[in-house]
Amino acid sequence: MKHMRISAISKILFFGLLVLASCNRSNDTLEEQRKRAGIKPIVEEAGSNTQVTFVELGSVNCIPCRMMKPVMKDIETAYAGKVKVVFFDVLTDQGRPYLQQFNIKAIPTQVFLDAQGKEFARHTGFYPKDSIVALLANKGMK
Repeated sequence: MKHMRISAISKILFFGLLVLASCNRSNDTLEEQRKRAGIKPIVEEAGSNTQVTFVELGSVNCIPCRMMKPVMKDIETAYAGKVKVVFFDVLTDQGRPYLQQFNIKAIPTQVFLDAQGKEFARHTGFYPKDSIVALLANKGMK
């Protein structure tokens, strides 16, 4: 009886330590999570003159994602040098780490990062060009 009680207590302590370890890992900064996943900071890739990085997370096989392609091209052209558009096909091995990095629940998802890499807006689903232009105007971009 005493042996069973000690065994149960040791199991509880073991699982408690596992929970604490996993909680501690979730407190890692986004940068630490990126390094662990081997992800280069997106803003760093965008370039120093870029004021906004528009990250499109989707798939080439998704119809709403394909509908976003001309919108992304128009935004990149209209805001050349100011907005960098980046697309990740999150259904591929190369794009899958970005699902977790950006906590994506549905595609397409658009994430907008400022020059320091901080997220300032997010949208899920098809995002019309006019709405993106309005979002960028609110950020002071013309």
